Amino acid sequence: MGGLQRNAAQLLRLLLALPLVLCGCATAPPVTVVSDGRYLMGTVCELSLVASTPERGAQALERAFARIAELEAVLSRYRPESDVSRLNREAGRGEVAVHPDLARVLRAAVAATRETGGAFDVTVGPLVALWVRAASEDAPPGAQALAAARALVGGERIAVSEGRASLPEVGMSVDLGGIAKGFALDRVRDDLEARGAARGLLSFGQSSVWALGAPPDGSGWRLLLRAPDGGFTGVVTLRDRAFSVSSTLGQSSRIGGRRYGHVIDPRTGWAITHELEAAVVAPTATRAETLSTALVVLGPAEGLALVEALPDTEALWLNADGVVQASSGWAAATGFEPLN
Repeated sequence: MGGLQRNAAQLLRLLLALPLVLCGCATAPPVTVVSDGRYLMGTVCELSLVASTPERGAQALERAFARIAELEAVLSRYRPESDVSRLNREAGRGEVAVHPDLARVLRAAVAATRETGGAFDVTVGPLVALWVRAASEDAPPGAQALAAARALVGGERIAVSEGRASLPEVGMSVDLGGIAKGFALDRVRDDLEARGAARGLLSFGQSSVWALGAPPDGSGWRLLLRAPDGGFTGVVTLRDRAFSVSSTLGQSSRIGGRRYGHVIDPRTGWAITHELEAAVVAPTATRAETLSTALVVLGPAEGLALVEALPDTEALWLNADGVVQASSGWAAATGFEPLN
């Protein structure tokens, strides 16, 4: 996607290929809806804001994209100069000064690890590297290598204080890919609400969405939810809710003749082999994103008890056979309309 052309036609085609697609509305709105998309945090970030004038809407979009770019510069492990890259380089060597945004997202990540019993863990990096090597060698990792990588994983071991953080062992590393986009959308939402702009759809393609208020011609923002087989399974209608979707085999590798997904169970170290998708609605995009990742690891059997215990949080699971399981309040929270 590095050569992505940012004209409107190509952005529309790309967005239609993603698991979450905004359903169009035919009625002319009484106020302006401004939209734009940028390539940020490894995917297309598409924002639609309800504004009193096109000029004010365009200004709000620019501020939002600038805030996300600022967060990416701090939180991306792919940028050698970022705070998270510096934290990883200093693993096992004591505390380092970190940007307040990194300290805040690390605290949220530690809380998510505890909340999910370790099914979500931003220190899974050594295991990811192990499975990348396994794919290149076309052989699953051996027990000794798996145990060594697993010993370097443990999100609850991250130490965070005011403006400082540390990883206790050399070789540990943080990857915020399962939380950073949700965190960024929460910060954009905060900024918009502080300026009195409380209506819009903030979307990071296939991973995270914030539905603020409702569009001018509807009771909520309508989204198509893709199924694991690439088709569509239904429509959700969201208002003042965050939403996230994760799947196990969206990216996968064949290793030793078996298909392994890109999601790894931090508790065991093994890459997930079953095909499963989890969708979550929650009060914040940070929680929605971390939970959707955890719930594809846990599956509906384990995950349902977790979701039912959390306030204002609902989830739905879909497997490759078309079996759908949902928490008790899913339908009411999302107005879910099955397509088959």
